[in-house]
Amino acid sequence: MRPIPELAGLPRDEEGPVFTAPWQAQAFAMTLALYEKGVFTWPEWAQALAETIRGAPAQPGESSGDAYYRQWLQTLEQMVARTGASSEGELQRYRAAWDHAADRTPHGRPIELRAEDFRE
Repeated sequence: MRPIPELAGLPRDEEGPVFTAPWQAQAFAMTLALYEKGVFTWPEWAQALAETIRGAPAQPGESSGDAYYRQWLQTLEQMVARTGASSEGELQRYRAAWDHAADRTPHGRPIELRAEDFRE
């Protein structure tokens, strides 16, 4: 595995990136996996993330870390669609499935996708 490239604004401590929610770590890991597979270069990623940050700044009451990973996920979705690794329709189906799974999951429990979550 390649070392994690430096990015301005990445929430980190002396040991590396810091995540306040599991989805943040998962989005980070997916991005690194796609980068390592050559789906996009790190300069392409950094430029796209910078554009997203400029266009979607932190919302009132949103912590800088939460804003950063919201922007990270938005960039990841855009890069996946732009490179053809997934389609916008597929991303929408997964968003809807995730919302459905989250609605049925009790607070504090892990959200798990099931086949039934992919309803039309």
